[in-house]
Amino acid sequence: MPRRKRFHLRERTRESLRLARAELRNRPVPKKLSEEVAGLHARFADGPLTLGDMIEVLQGRAWTLVLVLLALPFTQPIPLPFISTPFGVAIALISLRLALGQRPWLPARLLTRRLPPGFFGRVLKFSAGVLRVMEKVLRPRWAWLAESPPLVRMHALAMLCASVVLLLPIPVPFTNTFPAWLILLVAAGLLERDGVVITAGYAVGAGGLVFFYHLGNWAVQLGKQIQEWLGF
Repeated sequence: MPRRKRFHLRERTRESLRLARAELRNRPVPKKLSEEVAGLHARFADGPLTLGDMIEVLQGRAWTLVLVLLALPFTQPIPLPFISTPFGVAIALISLRLALGQRPWLPARLLTRRLPPGFFGRVLKFSAGVLRVMEKVLRPRWAWLAESPPLVRMHALAMLCASVVLLLPIPVPFTNTFPAWLILLVAAGLLERDGVVITAGYAVGAGGLVFFYHLGNWAVQLGKQIQEWLGF
């Protein structure tokens, strides 16, 4: 290649890199997770909040962020029966569409479902520490786990399975916690291309399987003891 041509090629490459860096510098910095939740709380503090309102505000970033915020209320050990159904269904539908490689969609009946008054105030109260830790930990690592289309579909399928567990009416502490943490970590890992956090989500899911296995054994033993006590 002639020297003059190589020179012009290097100059064009340098100019492209300069423009790319300038675009990155001028691009607005995405809000932190805690800021997103606080913004929703401030916006809907005095009025009714629906699932559609929340998704409309957050959809500009990513549906995975919607999954993160839908899973946050269940990361504490006490089951939340009044919102587990609509949130579980929403997570299931979003995850199903992502697993199929399609754009997420939710029915109007679910989008117009009103959330309890002061909902995000309570979410902020018990999840502030979780959000702060995640904001410090999340960064691009093992990005191939979050960028490969077949793996992304597999992650969406895992979140779909976890959302089904959220829908189960089990009034036992920690029954929502394990699937919620799987959804939270996998979705956050996809959002920030952090394969380490995605792997941690699967580890939590494995711990949940162990928990439910022992819970099932305990329920069977309790049922047998009740039958013996009743004389059946």
